[in-house]
Amino acid sequence: MTRSVIKAAEWTLGAETGDGAPQAIYSAVCMACGVEAPASDNDPAPVEVWALKHTGLNPGHRQYKAMVETYWRVAPAEGNLYRESDGSHDR
Repeated sequence: MTRSVIKAAEWTLGAETGDGAPQAIYSAVCMACGVEAPASDNDPAPVEVWALKHTGLNPGHRQYKAMVETYWRVAPAEGNLYRESDGSHDR
């Protein structure tokens, strides 16, 4: 079986909403000491509380690098030949 290249395929980009995919993963790192907050799926509150507690215990530690990880999926749009395929070209 040969693979072909589609030169003008239409695609859409959107949030990954499949089973088990989080909407976002939140985390933070203290810029003073490098300690990382435990990551939190779909809720920034535990990371925010961690940063406040960390500063409470270490008053000089007041800057954090906040990170939010999201997941995307690219899917064939209407008219794209891959939209009707059996998925064998996904690899």
